[in-house]
Amino acid sequence: MTVKTRFAPSPTGYLHVGGARTALYCWLYAKKHQGTFVLRIEDTDRERSNDESVQAILDGMEWLHLEHDEGPYYQTKRFERYKEVIGEMLEKGQAYRCYCSKERLDALREEQQASKQNIGYDGHCRDLSEAEQDLSKPHVIRFKNPKEGAVVFDDLIKGRISVNNSEMDDLIIARTDGTPTYNFTVVVDDLDMEISHVIRGDDHVNNTPRQINMIKALGRDVPLYAHVPMILGDDGKRLSKRHGAVSVMQYRDDGYLPQALLNYLVRLGWSHGDQEVFSVEEMIEYFDLSDVNRAPSAFNTDKLNWLNQHYMKALPAEEVVKHLQWHLDQQAVDTSNGPDIKLLIPEMAERVKTLKELASAVRYFYHDFEEFDAGAAKKHLRPVAREPLEVVKSKLEQARDWTAESLHGLVSATAEELEIGMGKVGMPLRVAVTGAGMSPDLGITLEWIGKERVLNRIEKALAFIAEREAQV
Repeated sequence: MTVKTRFAPSPTGYLHVGGARTALYCWLYAKKHQGTFVLRIEDTDRERSNDESVQAILDGMEWLHLEHDEGPYYQTKRFERYKEVIGEMLEKGQAYRCYCSKERLDALREEQQASKQNIGYDGHCRDLSEAEQDLSKPHVIRFKNPKEGAVVFDDLIKGRISVNNSEMDDLIIARTDGTPTYNFTVVVDDLDMEISHVIRGDDHVNNTPRQINMIKALGRDVPLYAHVPMILGDDGKRLSKRHGAVSVMQYRDDGYLPQALLNYLVRLGWSHGDQEVFSVEEMIEYFDLSDVNRAPSAFNTDKLNWLNQHYMKALPAEEVVKHLQWHLDQQAVDTSNGPDIKLLIPEMAERVKTLKELASAVRYFYHDFEEFDAGAAKKHLRPVAREPLEVVKSKLEQARDWTAESLHGLVSATAEELEIGMGKVGMPLRVAVTGAGMSPDLGITLEWIGKERVLNRIEKALAFIAEREAQV
């Protein structure tokens, strides 16, 4: 079998993480079997679909590097094809025109609810003769679903599923205005595009038997189905906006690397032994639908943060910078006057979880700060720190070798000269040159900030201490 999968989102909002995981699974399965991955935009819901949502989907797929081999196809450009197939089904008696009014259908539903029957269309117009039909009157087109037997299919994730045809009514395949409905367009598209494996969320499980019956009516082979369980929030409830950022591009904006989000999503319902970190090549090699869990998976932000930090440290600095630059621009951090940003990443990534935090954390290497962190200054820029800062400033002014090792030696020499612990020199100095109480190794920090900035900032710290002394 030639494997061909498709990701078919509706452009009624952004690309959320559930959709992104489905797209990833479709993409991986196609790549694993040297197959084809199709992107299809299911935009027949004209009232809710919009160009902004289409672009959000395309942007999300591009950011995650889930390149499609075919498409994107748009259902709104295939209306003539749907109309053609509906005409054929009407001619063959596989579909029929239904003239039932909204009032009749509402009354039918109320009656079924009152008598605790299955809710569904009762086939009132199923066997109308030509004489009883009037094409000038408003009507919909319904698929003539079999009344006997059952639909049985082996879901590649959930196992065997069986649904009696008596439990399904004759669904509408074309609305009063002639526009086709979701369940019908999906069938035509999957057949025309020769999709071999339909991998989608398990909220579509109830649609599958109906679609299989239409496929059989059209005399075509039924594709294989795999329904992926939903994603739950940290609190165990269905993932939604109130759980925070669920848009793929929001994760980009919040400082996550696409490699980290992909790695997290692939493990959100699938496993390969105890392995947690996967390259894309390993995902393709190991991924199989039979290893996808049947139960829902819970989103864990802490684990995503752990993975993101791992990739910030493990990826080549050049790759991290490609994604970091957007955040630097957003925070107006100009790295042209200071150390090579690539040098900072391995050290600074140890101290942050996201690129957004990283962009903020490196600012003091390139820009002077307006004020000291209040807590750090209160603790370390006290009158007792004045002498250590004055002595170390004098030594730094005379330094000819501005390297981390040499600078660390000058700090040590200051502590020895004043007969105090390294912390009594190092912490005030760190706060003085960074504005806060955390940084990489002090020698490295001094080297990267540069001599002129370091001396100016120490002077600023001494002025701050003098002001505090004057207030006492």
